[in-house]
Amino acid sequence: MTGRHDTAATLVWMREGTAHLLTCADKLDDAVLTAPSLLPRWTRAHVLGHVARNAEALARLATWARTGVETPMYANPAQRAAEIEESAAQRPVTLRAELLATAEALDSVLDALTAQQWQAQVRSALGRAIPAAEIPWMRIREVWLHAVDLDAGATMADLPNGVVDLLLDDVTTALSRKDGCPSARLVPSDRPGTWQLGTAPADHTIEASAADLAGWLTGRLQREDLPALPVWL
Repeated sequence: MTGRHDTAATLVWMREGTAHLLTCADKLDDAVLTAPSLLPRWTRAHVLGHVARNAEALARLATWARTGVETPMYANPAQRAAEIEESAAQRPVTLRAELLATAEALDSVLDALTAQQWQAQVRSALGRAIPAAEIPWMRIREVWLHAVDLDAGATMADLPNGVVDLLLDDVTTALSRKDGCPSARLVPSDRPGTWQLGTAPADHTIEASAADLAGWLTGRLQREDLPALPVWL
């Protein structure tokens, strides 16, 4: 299975996801950008503004890896929240232009990293030490999942199989560390392998397509027959 630090694969998925998100955004008329997204309390403009600002934040991590000068994603959570609100209030033409320009800038700065710089240690917004090679994976999660959140016709089934598998790895690991995580064995109906959520032995066996399992774990698919989950991010 491809790992989250395999940039030969993750850069391709990042670019595909960016194109997918931009296509979804283009389907939306300017008038509906202020309508609710699938995320609580966020409009579609909030989603697009967040994705643009996220590209800038990840570009700061890439610059950190390239120069060795510490440049965190955000100064603090308040800065992140304020930037999203400011972005959501912009004119649609400005918001769309920034969505594209910031994505292109991130792609450019990542493309310039050397093999040694990809291994440089930086920190995620949550303070976790990571190699720069994880930055494309962080962006993959943003573009593919927020394309769904725009409620413009995208679904979890659009995600490449490799992205879904890595999401299952990523999210089951993160949720299993949290209080209140149920214990379950996840069995995809459309590919081999299983994933463990929470502690073993499992209290439940949950069977569904891999995309639906990833949608449930990330909060994009609500099913009353499945146990409640703690918040992933």
